[in-house]
Amino acid sequence: MAIRVFFLAFLLLCSPFLQVARCQSEVEVSEAAEEGGDLGIVGEDAQDFGDGSFSPAPGVDTVCVFPKNSARLVTAGEETELLVGMKNDGESSLNVIAVKASVHLPFNHQLQVQNLSTQGFNNASVPASAQATFPYIFAVSKYLQPGTFDLVGTIVYEIDQHPYQSVFYNGTIEVVEAGGFVSIESVFLVFLGIALLVFFGVWIRGQIQNLSKKTKRAPKVEVGTGTTDASLDEWLQGTAYTQSLSSKSKKKK
Repeated sequence: MAIRVFFLAFLLLCSPFLQVARCQSEVEVSEAAEEGGDLGIVGEDAQDFGDGSFSPAPGVDTVCVFPKNSARLVTAGEETELLVGMKNDGESSLNVIAVKASVHLPFNHQLQVQNLSTQGFNNASVPASAQATFPYIFAVSKYLQPGTFDLVGTIVYEIDQHPYQSVFYNGTIEVVEAGGFVSIESVFLVFLGIALLVFFGVWIRGQIQNLSKKTKRAPKVEVGTGTTDASLDEWLQGTAYTQSLSSKSKKKK
């Protein structure tokens, strides 16, 4: 399918939902494309590039756009689309071979989390003094834990049969879990909170019971028709007060 570059450039300029992520280049997205080449997507892993690393060609700049996804949210297991813009200020036409990307831990790019698919192209050329836009669709593993990761995207191309590559994006993405807000972690936290509340309630009840036992009065013993505290009787034992009480009790009999 042939897609004219000026149509893609018009889409980038007119859509209010597109946010341009500046990459290695200093290209301004506001520049209009003068002309472009044909674009033919030939599928994933069309060519094995191995672990070879090529340098960027002079005069070639790149930008990266996440359409309608300014927050760069990537749902685990679902496809995400981005657009790669190229501007060729060189003297020769370039042929785009493929776009590839990988996911890394943000604090150490040597720790690669996932190597994403390679999107190959056929008859995708960018003439001199022109710019073009190429789509790239990728999906991170559905088993990838939600969080912040670094995405490194590279576009591979040829000029006069010499291979080059440019990093069009080297920044963060936010991986979110599919299937709504319910997750294993959230369910675990809910049950943990309920268990803590139950434990706290049992502890409070035990403290109240202990406090009520301590505040109970000492037992009373009956002396005649009146009642006195047992502790008071022991303290007054043998005094005139107890003798008076004893004599009164005998008179009543």
